[in-house]
Amino acid sequence: MGLETLARTRTHQPCAACRMLRRRCDSNCILVPYFPGDEIEKFAGVHKVFGASNVIKMIQMVEETNREDAAKALVYEATARIRDPVYGSTGAIFQLQKMVQELKMQLESTKARVLELQQQKDQLLGILLNVNHLDLLSPISHGGSFSLDYDDSLAYDSAKFPVECDWIF
Repeated sequence: MGLETLARTRTHQPCAACRMLRRRCDSNCILVPYFPGDEIEKFAGVHKVFGASNVIKMIQMVEETNREDAAKALVYEATARIRDPVYGSTGAIFQLQKMVQELKMQLESTKARVLELQQQKDQLLGILLNVNHLDLLSPISHGGSFSLDYDDSLAYDSAKFPVECDWIF
């Protein structure tokens, strides 16, 4: 054995799978890049859900360029299965879809309310413009003569409207 080979075997850290399964991890172990020795929790969950031999088979079935993504997907699915054994990651997906639907309904409700408030604002603005328009047409604002004809029905009658009040100033 050469000095270079000896140095490589001493610096090679076993992957999380080999550490957990207590087996010798050689330099061509397929799980080393995806389950480093310091991330044993990841492999523990994957092993609990899928089993070590199935994980190795699944990773070998995938093209080498996509293996990292496959390993991440296995970790995600295993974590979801541990959290929700019945539905796994589909439970999370359904929950998120339900949340999206509720938010869409809330958005539609808010849009309807905004439209209603805009219509109210437009009505009030129209009323205000009509009042201002009438003020411009009134004879008081144009310097014209303004008079009230005397009407008995508007006259103050102390018998009908007593001046008694208990206001304190």
